Amino acid sequence: MMKLVDLPDTIALFPLPGALLLPRSKLPLHIFEPRYRVMIGDCLKTPTRLIGMIQPRGVPVGEGERLHTIGCAGRLTSFTETDDGRYMITLTGISRFRLLQESGAGLKPYRQARVDWTGFEGDLGRVEHDPSQNREAFLGLLGRYFAALSPLTDWKSLQDADDEMMINALSMLCPFAPEERQALLEAPSLTTRRETLMTLMEFALRTVSAQPGGRMQ
Repeated sequence: MMKLVDLPDTIALFPLPGALLLPRSKLPLHIFEPRYRVMIGDCLKTPTRLIGMIQPRGVPVGEGERLHTIGCAGRLTSFTETDDGRYMITLTGISRFRLLQESGAGLKPYRQARVDWTGFEGDLGRVEHDPSQNREAFLGLLGRYFAALSPLTDWKSLQDADDEMMINALSMLCPFAPEERQALLEAPSLTTRRETLMTLMEFALRTVSAQPGGRMQ
């Protein structure tokens, strides 16, 4: 387990709209752009193998485009390189960070930044719990949400998972908008993230009920 003193002051950034990585969760990614293939190669040479997942404030991602101030760093825990140089990787969430200042402009083809890890010490600790959760009510809402959503049919496999795994997995899997995902990332506690998740699902259900046929588009 990493400690605060192990985390570097500067990390590579991977701005990706809609991608959500949370501490102790895993995010698979397909890396094909040349600049990010360079980033993976450089990352593998570092002792921490950290990449900062962060959302841009608009799309498409462009050089110099503004980024959100909070992202989540993941450790590159597995990778496969294809014959044509692409990577299939998995990042394991380590800790959220606050973006201080982008650095190294022009030195690398990808973006880098100085970051601050303070305020997110809990991300490096033990698995979080949600003692105030009414699991029966939560699962009931999930059932209604996925009955309307349809695509994710295997959500029931999460029912027996612990609080953190279930809430974080649903936050990452559900098809929320980028700004909604950012709100889930910035939630200060697991309880707050679950409350935000429930609010987003309830809003989606109200939207569905107002549409012809009662299905999400």
